[in-house]
Formats: sequence, C-alpha cells, structure tokens
Amino acid sequence: MRMSAAVAALAGVSLLATACAGGAGGAGDTAPTDEKSGTTAGETGRVAISYPGGIAVLDPETLEVVDEFETEEFTRLNPFGDGRTIAVTTSAGFQMLDTAEPALTDALFEATAAGHVVIHGENTVLFDDGTGTTTIVPTDGFADDYDALPETTTYTADAPHHGVSIVLEDGSLLTTVGDETSRTGAKSLHAHDDHWDEAAVNAECPGIHGEGTAAEEAVIFGCENGALLFKDEAFTKLAAPDAYGRMGNAFVSETSPIVVGDYKNDPDAEGYLLNAVTLIDTAAETLDVVELPAEVQYTFRDIARGPGDLAYILSTDGQIYVLDPETGELTESYPVIEAWEGPAQWQDAHPAIKVDGDIAYITEPAANSVHAVDLTTGEIIASVELDHTPNEIAVAIG
Repeated sequence: MRMSAAVAALAGVSLLATACAGGAGGAGDTAPTDEKSGTTAGETGRVAISYPGGIAVLDPETLEVVDEFETEEFTRLNPFGDGRTIAVTTSAGFQMLDTAEPALTDALFEATAAGHVVIHGENTVLFDDGTGTTTIVPTDGFADDYDALPETTTYTADAPHHGVSIVLEDGSLLTTVGDETSRTGAKSLHAHDDHWDEAAVNAECPGIHGEGTAAEEAVIFGCENGALLFKDEAFTKLAAPDAYGRMGNAFVSETSPIVVGDYKNDPDAEGYLLNAVTLIDTAAETLDVVELPAEVQYTFRDIARGPGDLAYILSTDGQIYVLDPETGELTESYPVIEAWEGPAQWQDAHPAIKVDGDIAYITEPAANSVHAVDLTTGEIIASVELDHTPNEIAVAIG
C-alpha cells in the first residue's frame, strides 16, 4: 500500500482499448435515489457522450451540446461519483472530465490499460488491467479544483488481469484474482500501516467480471458458471442452472436486495445479443434465470435500474421493457427508438441506456441522436441530433 499525490499531463498517445470479452462492459449501473442527483443544469448531472475522436457534454434537461472536446478514437466514460466528474479511460489512463466547467482536464491517473471504475461509499476505485493495480480515490477529491490529484491508496494484485475492485464502508477491499490468461475468483483484504492482510478468498468464480452492491452492502461478482456473493465478511458461490452460465455485469440498487444480471449460456454463440437475465436475491442467496420473450434482446449496455428499484431493458425492437425484479415479469414497455441490430464488436456504437432519477438517457447511433425518457410515463421529454455518432454515454451522478 502506498500513498501518492501527483498530477500528470496527458500526452498524445495511440489507442489501447481495454476489452471486455463475452459481451461484457462496465461494472454495471447503480440506481440513484428517487430525486435527481444533479442540482442545477450547468453544475451537476450533465451527460457525456463519446464519439470517434471526441466527447460531447450535454445539458441533462434540454440535451443541447454545452461543449465538445477532442480525444482518442475510442474512449470509455465512467461517472466518478461527485455529480460533476467523468473518468475518461484513454490509453494513458483515467483522465478527468469536468462537466461543470466544462473541460477535459489535465488531471490523469496513469494506467497502462485503464479498466473498471467503481463508485461506492466515499471512494471511487480505479483498476489498471495492465498492472493489476487498484487505486482508491476519495470521491470528493476534486471538490476544490483539478490542479492536483488527491491522495490515493493503492493495492497491486499478484498478477495483471482484467479485474475490478471495491472498497466497503468498513475500509476493507474486495478485489478480483487472476492473471493474463484466466481469472479465478476474489478476495477480501484489510489495510494495515504498510500492507494488506487477506481476510477471505474464493476461487470458485471462473472468468470473474464486473461487480455490483445491493442492499445491506451485499456485493455480487459475475462468473462463467453463476455468481459470487460477498456479505457478512464471507464469500458464497451461487451456481448457474447451466454448466456454462455467464453473468458478466450486475445492475443493482443499493436499496434492493435483488441484483439483475445479464446472462449467456452458450459459449459458442456469435454476437453480443442476450435474451435472458439473472435475478440474484442476496438476502435469500438464490440465483434464478429468466428467459425473456424472443423480441426482447439486449447487450451489456442496455440494462439499468431506476424508479421503484425496477430494471429497464432497452431492446433491439426499440422499446424499453420494464422488469420487476421481485417477480421476474415484464410489466410495461415504451417505444423509444427504431429497431436496431447487435454490434459486430463490443466496442461498436449501438444503443445504450443510463438512468438518473426518473430519467433515462438513450443513445440512438443510427440516427446520431440522444433521447431523454421519463421512466414513470414512458414519455420522450427531449431529443437531440448530434453532429457525430454517439458511442458511450455516462451521467455525472453524485
């Protein structure tokens, strides 16, 4: 464990994307509270859109473009958790986008292969796949300015791998275990003056990917044969009903014990479209798979939690389907965009959904458009056509 406080300028660098194989993306969405986390347009809650070679910052109410910035050909966008900052994953590391100014700042956490960003409690945790380094950053670290990086705590895994970490409220660190060829599970660590002590470990989660925190701080990781649950300082493996049953992304609400996960049971299936979800009850410690109607297909970008702790699935038929995690039933559907096809590669632009309060922000790359939808009514309340094709989307949720 080491402490650092340094600032690095972003140099011109070529693209090195961190891939999430098997149709997996980020760590998943955490549902915000019922009220929008942003206070006033122009300060917090703004929307960021990536496109080839650039990033646009949009007003969350009108979706008008506030400003645009040149960047690399492909970047990923991650909320930092302070209602203002977006962590942009570039080939140099995690670069901070100030959506309030707005400005693509020189504040950069260097990484050889910037990967997952996880917000929980008072910390935002960055994972460098190229070195296996976890960097723990105070979420309010840029409250004053972006002139210097805040002090950080780091942990370096035994081997580099495509991983993810989270810091719990008691300060313990949950982090994945793996190497460049495979990932096997996760472990819990407690920090001491100059080192980390291992408190618990589980190696029953092949291909571990993604993370999500449900009610009572129950943490779920996805596996290629189910999921791995951590609560009450212990790991529990939850098996999938299929020999290969991959959950790679957890979509959670911290006020609900039920985690909604994506699901794939055919390792040889082509493409990235999925047609089933997992429902994991972290209180009952159960995992169930719900097959969706044939017309409801989605990718890792197309599920979010929102009002009422419900799940919202943006399907290839252009509709948002409302899923009740308590029952596994689809209760409503709202037409939003034109029908679309799944991507050939996971990085390819295709529709995505992000939620802030009652509002869902939807990208429609085929029309170079972004839409805002009131999830309580299904009404499209704002739309904008951009000069570029939107790819990734993030909301500066605090």
